[in-house]
Amino acid sequence: MTRFIKLIEAISRASGMAAAGLIALGVFVVCEMVFERSVLGTNTVWQVDFVTNCLVAATFIGSPYVLMTRGHVNVDVLPLRAGPRLRYALALFSIVLAMGFIVVLAVLGYNYWHEAWINNWRSNTVWRERLWIPYSAMPIGLALLALQYVAELICLVTVRSPPFGIENDSPVNPELVP
Repeated sequence: MTRFIKLIEAISRASGMAAAGLIALGVFVVCEMVFERSVLGTNTVWQVDFVTNCLVAATFIGSPYVLMTRGHVNVDVLPLRAGPRLRYALALFSIVLAMGFIVVLAVLGYNYWHEAWINNWRSNTVWRERLWIPYSAMPIGLALLALQYVAELICLVTVRSPPFGIENDSPVNPELVP
């Protein structure tokens, strides 16, 4: 089980690096677009679509890393004040509910990608890109996020990590205390 968790964490780290690369690539293309339009005086065709797709893909592909590092926005007033048993139950409930939601989204994202692939959908822009390429970020990112939720669930159930990252003996999250 430890190897599985380490594998999923390695995949989540790689997805975080891929997301960072997509953001950096998007920034580079924006700079290239500004140079092309202002210095060369030419029209841009593909840059806006490319940057938009990079940022959307980075959001989906990077989500497992954000979950693994607990980088998402939390409203943890209830878990901070709850006792150990309630905190555990809340964590279990939220992981299972979120995982179910993500699996449904991954299946729907796959169906959407597959329809774009089969029907050879193209964008309505001058670039006419094949839409299955950017749409692939949805099922890939959501499937990786579901795997990270499985790892989170295993860590919670096997007591490898505390619920919500809050130790049971501490009524307040130590990260919030100055």
